[in-house]
Amino acid sequence: MDTLSFSVRRPLMLGAFVLASATLLQGCFPLVAVGIGAGAVMVADRRTSGSYVDDEAIEWKVADTVSKHFGSLNHINVTSYNRNVLLTGEVQNESTRTEMQRLAWSVANVRSVVNELVVGPPSSLGARSNDALTTSNVKTRFLNSGQFSFNHIKVVTEAGAVFLLGIVTHAEGNQAAEIARTSRGVTRVVKVFEYIGENAAKKLDNANSNRSNEPAPSPLSEAP
Repeated sequence: MDTLSFSVRRPLMLGAFVLASATLLQGCFPLVAVGIGAGAVMVADRRTSGSYVDDEAIEWKVADTVSKHFGSLNHINVTSYNRNVLLTGEVQNESTRTEMQRLAWSVANVRSVVNELVVGPPSSLGARSNDALTTSNVKTRFLNSGQFSFNHIKVVTEAGAVFLLGIVTHAEGNQAAEIARTSRGVTRVVKVFEYIGENAAKKLDNANSNRSNEPAPSPLSEAP
């Protein structure tokens, strides 16, 4: 069985499942990323259009580079947000863990790499399904809290550990971390935020609200 998986592929396989799960769990969940185009997806967070496209390309490039070097012997998830890369999953040994971080750094436009890979056997399909449910539960609780825009924060779950990414204020980051910490199935919370001030956040939100009709370039054109 192929045990190598990447977060750039997971939306294709798990996206509908996660959103459907959230609907069943809480009764409502907006299908932000379904059927409304990439332009609407980009306006949902605080990244620029260029950063959004770069993130898609970075994920594909890191995934491809790692796959060429290590094949399918490890379970790796690659997440890029505003050109900051998060590596999660399980690898065979410490040298592999270190080398994967180096490979991620070698990809163009990467600003930072957070290496949360652990040495151990690949997680089971059951564990990954539980992680997907945890992610949907956290996102739904973000929405229901009404404390901040849930679209500003990306949630990645690996073995019960929840990683939070986004461009947020300190208040938003703290609120999100507390909600995640008290969510079902969460063993720990890791903040991988890029912090900005209140005024900067308002400016970004105002600027991004004007992009709703902006045509989005295909991120696949950036992939090798």
